[in-house]
Amino acid sequence: MDSYEDEDVKGASSLSSEPPSDDAPEQPPAARGEVRPPARTESVPASRTEPQPAFVPVSQGPSVPSAQGPAQETQAAGGPQAPSAPPAPGTHAPPASPPDVPVPLRGIAALSLPYQVAAALSLALVGVFACVHLAMVFLHVAPSNTVTKEHGEAVDGWVYPEFEQNWKLFAPNPLQQNVAVEVKAEYAAADGSHKNTDWIDLTAEDGEAIRGNLLPSHVEQNELRRAWDFYVNSHDNENRGNGLRGQLSESYVRRIVMQRLDAHDLGGPVERIRLRSSTRSVKAPEWSDEKIDTRASYRVLPWWTVTAADLPGGVRNGRTEAGQ
Repeated sequence: MDSYEDEDVKGASSLSSEPPSDDAPEQPPAARGEVRPPARTESVPASRTEPQPAFVPVSQGPSVPSAQGPAQETQAAGGPQAPSAPPAPGTHAPPASPPDVPVPLRGIAALSLPYQVAAALSLALVGVFACVHLAMVFLHVAPSNTVTKEHGEAVDGWVYPEFEQNWKLFAPNPLQQNVAVEVKAEYAAADGSHKNTDWIDLTAEDGEAIRGNLLPSHVEQNELRRAWDFYVNSHDNENRGNGLRGQLSESYVRRIVMQRLDAHDLGGPVERIRLRSSTRSVKAPEWSDEKIDTRASYRVLPWWTVTAADLPGGVRNGRTEAGQ
């Protein structure tokens, strides 16, 4: 490889008009009055440099002089390390590993062991109760099968009266009758005589309470109606109750009637009550040719003697056993 000095000499000789003499000694460029250009250095890209090893493993054998400098030998031996050089342009330093931060526990895992056991048992009991309830309701609304024939009383005892299912609204034959529940009361007058009231239409009172009300109460709409349906479905045509359900429905409808009578000023405490239902078929529309009998049919119940068990809390218009 030729140096820059040789190139300068060759360039100067090529500019000279006379051929160089073999006998004349060669003069340096400075003696000939020529200007020497500065030496140029080539920049080597960072990507072309070879990566240096981060450390040199030290063998366990006898020490061998290495070509590394004292600083590199000290670093390889585990001595004080020199500050690392900044990364080359265009390269990225490896990210520092984050410190190990404990993750806070949440939910049941954040509780102590006794509370975790109590929470797990509570969830298990709620799940078992939900599964049993769904199974009972399914057996109640399902067609008659082997399970309902064997355990029908247990299913009815679970469903009635709080979870009763009524599908009359959706078919196959929706209810097309208006049923009204009426009551007649026998009370003790101030002169000691016993008098009877006329038939009081309790269903009509419920209708007046919800008529014009944008947000009627569920109790005002359905309490009396559902109580009467419960009684009818648990008694035969001779008003004989069907076991425990019959007794429960009878007590339920008595308490509701006595609560409604408490709002009436009858003139004395109620001693006996009698219920009846008035059923009328819904009139056919004007455009229909169907002929429907809309006359009322009645179902009259026997007289019931009012006892302390028939008086809900706060009811005063009744005669208790203690007052007799």
